[in-house]
Amino acid sequence: MADSMITKQALAASIKELMEREPLSKISVGDITSNCGVNRQTFYYHFKDKYELVNWIYYTETVKLMSSFSDRAHWTDGLGALCRYMRDNKRFYINALSTPGQNSFQEYLLEFARGLVRSLAEELLGESPIGEEDLEFIADFYAFAFVGLIMKWARHGMKEEPDGYILRVKEMTDASIHYAREKYKKE
Repeated sequence: MADSMITKQALAASIKELMEREPLSKISVGDITSNCGVNRQTFYYHFKDKYELVNWIYYTETVKLMSSFSDRAHWTDGLGALCRYMRDNKRFYINALSTPGQNSFQEYLLEFARGLVRSLAEELLGESPIGEEDLEFIADFYAFAFVGLIMKWARHGMKEEPDGYILRVKEMTDASIHYAREKYKKE
């Protein structure tokens, strides 16, 4: 493994350890570097700020899980795997989900969910004459629903198994996209 990747992983482990105890807003670059024994210059060689480091963690840890969301037959398996991974790293992800703003984990999930729902809707709707505006509305509606449910689950300590939520979301998504397909066939 390249030295650069080892350093990034050390910085990631450091901030994750710190986020077990404190919110991201109270953690400084100095805290991160002193916790893992590197200097600030090394940190800035790899990341512009702590938010970029946290985004790197989101991407590197969840991209494999989220890539399994991409086909209609298995997206619920991917969502379940993501939720279980988040629960295994509970303190970090509860803290990450409570950190608002640009480049937050919430925004990261929202953008991913929007793309996922859009591709599912395009696949399910097929040749239906649905307009771009309606397609965007469907994608936004369900993306916010997915992320809202994940945030609610996190706020309640990730105690319950996510499979019940996931099944209900799948049923609602399939039913409403089917309804939209039928509606647009008639128009």
